[in-house]
Formats: sequence, structure tokens, C-alpha cells
Amino acid sequence: MTPQELFQIPTLEALLAGVFGGGGVALLIASLIGFRPKEKSVKQAQVGDWLRSASQRLAIAMLLGIVVGLITGWPVAGIGVTVLVFFWNQLFGGLSEERLGMQRVEALAMWTESLRDTIAGAVGLEQAIPASARSASPLLRPQLDALMDRLRGRMPLAEALHHLADDIDDPSADIIIAALILNSRLRGPGLREVLGALATSAREEVDMRNRIMAQRAGMRRAVQIIVVAVTVVVVGMAVLDHRYVQPYGTPIGQLVLLFVMLLFAGGFFWLRKLSEVKTPERFLMWVR
Repeated sequence: MTPQELFQIPTLEALLAGVFGGGGVALLIASLIGFRPKEKSVKQAQVGDWLRSASQRLAIAMLLGIVVGLITGWPVAGIGVTVLVFFWNQLFGGLSEERLGMQRVEALAMWTESLRDTIAGAVGLEQAIPASARSASPLLRPQLDALMDRLRGRMPLAEALHHLADDIDDPSADIIIAALILNSRLRGPGLREVLGALATSAREEVDMRNRIMAQRAGMRRAVQIIVVAVTVVVVGMAVLDHRYVQPYGTPIGQLVLLFVMLLFAGGFFWLRKLSEVKTPERFLMWVR
């Protein structure tokens, strides 16, 4: 795009570009600088991390969308790139989420085994939980630290374990914590055997998820290659041979382009749903 063509952009588009560009730069600066940390609960810390990540993605997505919109002269293309970049993790980032879920289940298995071995030394559940929390995985350390704080504050063990299940927010953790809650109320024997069986079940779940993830990795990679190739080809034609795609510059052409982009988005969303690992819903959130 020549400087003469750049200055011929309509006033409304230039104004929108300035607003989105300034907002994107402001969000990017705010996300990089950050704010003074305060004492937060586990849920508040998770929400804060998500907001910081979302603000960074939004800033980057808006800047890239403005660049693509100015280069191609298509507002719909700029909006599409913005949405694509912002929701990239939700559409194509399932692999990292699955790995995090597997690491969480594996951490639960390790903590359960440590708790079982500690109880085997004729130690009560109230003493075994703090002892096993010291050697727990970093993935569970914030939740277990919050549990220790509640127990030091004289909260009943069963209620504190319910809060632990809410903090971890995982169906596999609900099964393990349910066994601990029942033992804390009934004080019956056999907890060590139950914890051993639950740890074995958790490790089998990790193995199953590993096999599923390996089978679906090729499909995810193929979808990512298709998205990048289509985006590069469309933007390349708009820049190098604008006459070939000139009809898309009209209002009707923009509507057609929007329809095509919606079809692609629907296909990508469908593939994302197919690649998800279905896990049962939590049940302790309904039991008190």
C-alpha cells in the first residue's frame, strides 16, 4: 500500500484504527507492567492470571488485526484475524490444556501415595495431610497451602477438604477427597488400601490420556497448518495481487468474506470439539 493510498482511508476507519491501536498498546503496556501483588485466595489468583493472559492476547490480537486490516483494506479480515489470534488457545491449544490436566492427575496420584505411606506409619489423617503436603507437586502446593491455613484456623477437616476440592476443581480429585471426607467423619479402617487403589486408578488415567493425546496430535497439527496456510495465502494475494481479490473490497464482497470466515470458524470449532477428552463432571460441588 502506497502512502497516497494510506491517506485515502475513510475517516471512520482511521478513527477506529486509532482507537483500537491505542487501546491495544495501553493493554499491552498494562499487562507487561502489572500491578502490585496482594494476598489472594487460590481462585482469585487463578482469575488474576487468566485476566492478565487475556489482556495480553487481546492487545496482540488487536494490533495484528489492525495491521492486517490496513494492509488488505478489508475490515472483516482485520476483525477475523483479531478473533483468530485471541481465541487461538481455545481453538488449537488443547494440547497444553491436556498436558496440564495429566500433570495435575499425576500430581494427585503422587500426593495420594505420599498420604497413604504417611498413614501407614500409624499417623492420623489430621497429622498425615500436613506431612504429605510438604512434598507435594508444585501444581498442588497453592491448594494444599490454603488447606493448611484453613486447618490452622480451626476449620473442621471435612469442610476444609470440601474447599480443597473446589480449589483443585478436578473430577479425579473429587474421588480422592471424597474418601478423605468419609474417613474424617466415620474414622473407619481401610483408608490406606483405598488410597492405594485410588492412586493406581489415577496413574492408569494418566496412561490412557497419554495414548489419546498421541493419537490426536497429528490432527491438531494438520488443522494448525491449514489455518496458517489459508491466512498467508489470502493476505499474500491481497498484498501482492490486489486485483485478483478486488471484488472482496466491496460491501457485498465483505459479506461473502464474512460468510466464508464463519464457515472456517465453524469447521475449526467442530474439530476442536472432536479432539477434546471427555471427563466426568465434578460431584463434590453438589454435596455438602
